[in-house]
Amino acid sequence: MAEVASPCAKGHVAAFAFERREALFAAVGEVYRLSISLPTLPFEDFVRETAHLGNTEAEQMQKVRIGQARFRDALMNYWNGTCPLTGISNPELLRASHIIGWAKCDSDQERLNVYNGFLLSSLWDAAFDSGLVTFDDHGRAVPSPLLDDKAAREMSVGSVPPLVLTDDHRSRLAWHRIHCWQGDMPGA
Repeated sequence: MAEVASPCAKGHVAAFAFERREALFAAVGEVYRLSISLPTLPFEDFVRETAHLGNTEAEQMQKVRIGQARFRDALMNYWNGTCPLTGISNPELLRASHIIGWAKCDSDQERLNVYNGFLLSSLWDAAFDSGLVTFDDHGRAVPSPLLDDKAAREMSVGSVPPLVLTDDHRSRLAWHRIHCWQGDMPGA
């Protein structure tokens, strides 16, 4: 049986002894990981990056999506103010999710077309917008191979009800599967 060293005070040289090189490497890696997540580090980086500005405010020109609120209101009405996948109805947790993204639309009419969107909970919106999930022509959720198992379980991807789709939704979803979804559709 190996002899166990008696405990020593923190900071004492023996407190940093490692029996194997792998343990030392693991400890050094952990120290590094913790050192870059210190509470003051983001502020220190901010000070260094903005030193030339003189303060924490700057003027910025910004494009605004005129009509986005109308699009959201239309989707709130169309989907009865509820995410059809989760049943969530808190407006603060719902997103007007474009099938064909705002910047990819050919016209303002397409941007504001209620059939170019779903009212999704924020997690489903993020997954759909990033291409980690799409929907087949029957409205069933199809996860990307890049969606990790934990996220798929938390989202209940395999058991959410299918979306009720029109042909107008289906044609736009075909675009989404080609241009956004991160995977290959079975039978495609």
